[in-house]
Amino acid sequence: MQIRKGDTVVVISGKDKGKVGTVLRAIPKANKVVVEGVNVQTKHAKATRTSASEIKHIEGPIDASNVMFYEKESKQGVRLGTKIENGKKVRYSKKTNAVVD
Repeated sequence: MQIRKGDTVVVISGKDKGKVGTVLRAIPKANKVVVEGVNVQTKHAKATRTSASEIKHIEGPIDASNVMFYEKESKQGVRLGTKIENGKKVRYSKKTNAVVD
């Protein structure tokens, strides 16, 4: 999975297509990511002794194949590749050939 926590991504399919957000959590075993402001779900929390009942809006996971790395310079989604530079594995943009991290 090429996408990591903290990456800025754009959603390329689904009900939130076109939205740009930051990856809050990556779940590699399930090939899913949680993106800020995307796939917002409503959760109802019961009242307890210490807290009142409330309706929470939290982001749900979406499949990693439905997001694309967002490059701020070109303001569009780009595909990522990996290559070895100075003995270290790095990710790079296939469109601009620039190293991402």
